[in-house]
Amino acid sequence: MKITKSLLQTGALALSLVATGVTAAVSADEAAKLDSTLTPLGAEKAGNADGSIPAWTGGLPQNAGTADSRGFLADPFPGEKALFTITAQNVDQYKDKLTPGQYAMFKRYPETYKIPVFPTHRTAGVPANVAAAATTNATTTKLVQGGNGLENFKEAYPFPIPQNGVEAIWNHITRYRGGSVRRLVTQATPQPNGSYSLVYFQDEFTFRANLKDYDAGKPSNILFYFKQRVTAPSRLAGNVLLVHETLDQVKEPRLAWIYNAGQRRVRRAPQVSYDGPGTAADGLRTSDNFDMYNGSPDRYDWKLEGKKEIYIPYNSYRLDSPQLKYSDIVKAGHINQDLTRYELHRVWHVVGTLKAGERHIYAKRDFYLDEDTWQAAEVDHYDGRGTLWRVAEAHSQYYYNTQVPWYTLESLYDLLSGRYLALGMKNEEKQSYDFNYAASETDYTPAALRQAGVR
Repeated sequence: MKITKSLLQTGALALSLVATGVTAAVSADEAAKLDSTLTPLGAEKAGNADGSIPAWTGGLPQNAGTADSRGFLADPFPGEKALFTITAQNVDQYKDKLTPGQYAMFKRYPETYKIPVFPTHRTAGVPANVAAAATTNATTTKLVQGGNGLENFKEAYPFPIPQNGVEAIWNHITRYRGGSVRRLVTQATPQPNGSYSLVYFQDEFTFRANLKDYDAGKPSNILFYFKQRVTAPSRLAGNVLLVHETLDQVKEPRLAWIYNAGQRRVRRAPQVSYDGPGTAADGLRTSDNFDMYNGSPDRYDWKLEGKKEIYIPYNSYRLDSPQLKYSDIVKAGHINQDLTRYELHRVWHVVGTLKAGERHIYAKRDFYLDEDTWQAAEVDHYDGRGTLWRVAEAHSQYYYNTQVPWYTLESLYDLLSGRYLALGMKNEEKQSYDFNYAASETDYTPAALRQAGVR
């Protein structure tokens, strides 16, 4: 896979600083490139040399389409057709624009796996206050605890001009997701023959600054609060997970609690981190696989490899259609690729290698971060033998009416077992994401778990 000639002008500086371990904020002169040659979040404004990636012009307007009564958005590109489709028969022709994980999927499922490639649209943007915070962060935010925490951080995107791999990963961890949201989502873990059952969740997610009772003068190491209630099947219904996510998880590790509806008991849950088992995931994901990657980056050495052009899932409005049933999406081996949309985008390639003496089931993780949103689009996971084990793909969309880039569906494919996990589907739910959700700090206390877990 080739590194693009359009690597950010700051990229050369970034790569040189990796070797020296420098983690200082960028200069005012460097930061001045934001919203000039770079977007407010640090992506290249210009398109690529052949025009297959267009220039960024601000993203879709908030009135780019309509929302139905349940909040589902209209596809802003309803009449577009795929430019071409990559299959096992022609995959070698496009190998330089695929990740090793994507290439492996064609080898694992040669008869059914495909990638339909559509015209590229740089649809994403963020509200003005979020963009302003990123600009401020560029010259003020610094890494602490060897890269495992942040200081002088505002809102989102601490390092829009990253100088090393861990800074790029922090951009994904802290990226803007609406500030506060409530969502109803569904998870499937199909067997190799395609049979599956569904687990239903109600998630509530609030960054600290978006709390109704937020106190800017109160010292806090909290990044955000997360609460997840299982609503079905009945054997799991009523179980609730609560997480207080910290900015510096070495100084103050993530705080997590679980309410078990059967026992009617709240208990601490230190296993909800790193490679602890994911909730109701049948062993198919780790805790830090959620949201493609989350939590403290302290167990890995992170290397910023550079920038590439690859085909990634993007503008996945069709996959989010409320006209679809979950059975239309979940198929044997992988999701229904006929419903997917891939586009050519520039991504940052970041490699995480497990530190000597640290423990994790993934010895190496290759991240491909969308330059316009800092969302992880593809992640390849390797085991201790160096074998490519699991392939994660995030099918994203831009919630243009609320200016929030986020995921439509996360998939995690186990190449060895032939099973996979699909998380985030909401096609049959009563509403799409609710970004008007408002919560107080008291809604995210262990004492509130019992009430949340009522069946």
